[in-house]
Amino acid sequence: MEASFTQFAAWPRSVVVAALFLLAALTGCASGIQFQSRDAAGAAEPAPPTELITEQLIAAERQQQRDQSGQALDRLLVPDPPPYAIGGGDILSIVVWDHPELTGGLVTSAAPDPVVAAVNGAAAAPQGYVVDHEGRIQFPLIGPLAVAGLTEEGARTLLTTRLARFIAHPSVTLRVQAYRSKRVYIDGEVKSPGLQAINDIPMTLVEALNRAGGLLPTADQSRLVLERGKERWFINLRDLVQRNINPGLVMLAPGDVVRVHSRDESKVFVSGEVVTPKALTMHDGRLTLNEALGESGGISPLSGDARQVYVVRKGADRTRVFRLDARLAGSLAMAEAFELRPKDIVYVAATPLANWNRNLSLLFPGALTSAVSATNRP
Repeated sequence: MEASFTQFAAWPRSVVVAALFLLAALTGCASGIQFQSRDAAGAAEPAPPTELITEQLIAAERQQQRDQSGQALDRLLVPDPPPYAIGGGDILSIVVWDHPELTGGLVTSAAPDPVVAAVNGAAAAPQGYVVDHEGRIQFPLIGPLAVAGLTEEGARTLLTTRLARFIAHPSVTLRVQAYRSKRVYIDGEVKSPGLQAINDIPMTLVEALNRAGGLLPTADQSRLVLERGKERWFINLRDLVQRNINPGLVMLAPGDVVRVHSRDESKVFVSGEVVTPKALTMHDGRLTLNEALGESGGISPLSGDARQVYVVRKGADRTRVFRLDARLAGSLAMAEAFELRPKDIVYVAATPLANWNRNLSLLFPGALTSAVSATNRP
């Protein structure tokens, strides 16, 4: 092998130069990256088409994202929330004025509920009439009274009507002493994750986050997930504000789970021919292609091909590949306008000469150095 290197270095300059240009021309045809995947049987699948990043594509992506986010939140926005409806497990405080004997049916819950204690500001067990699992309370004179689903005013009116059969002009005061029938769960990057009881104050998304102590500095305000049964909504607080939508209109329902993701989960990976390949954390859900390249030191001036800046995005149904030609006029503006998404991969391909140099170095280690030295001989 060493003999072949010596013979290669001893070639005439004209032959070496011709060989270099020939190899560069041959390798230049395969300068782009190729995407290939295989199915479960091992058969090759067609590569996803490459979409050129243009102003039209950027505008279409933005409009599609706005339409999806707007339609998804329509069911959650409640401008005028209804009053609190009594449910099973709630404890009612009932007073019939001028008839203290009717308080004899007063019962006490067996043990203080931690959520109730947090809402009412006391650890003592609340006293009152407990709404049973069938939505009823047991009240003197009238017996079982169904109050589940009624507001405080509706329950008071019903109780007053029933008592009017036994008492002339009864005056009744009824209010919810402890809220225990409806709860939501707040998890993730908040100060105090856990259960939150729904009370007479409408349980909006903002109210729930405030009761949980607010968002931590590590929270990603663009990645809040609301789970309701089998349904799921992705909420971007900053995007809502920019669209003049009050996050306080997002109404939670009993059993909802709100998860606040961490910024560390929203990363973009930059690799290929950049100065410093790295994983970048998005800034509350926003990171442009230009910012990603800038934070990675930019395209390598020695080996990077500015014509081949790729963004690979894995979707739920397909993989999309975008390409930016950074040599074109206005490419920097398009790179700044093209917004990345979590888990995107930014890849800068190598130039044909860099590919040829690496391939030749693998086949003939030291051959390029010997060839260059030969061309420099007098």
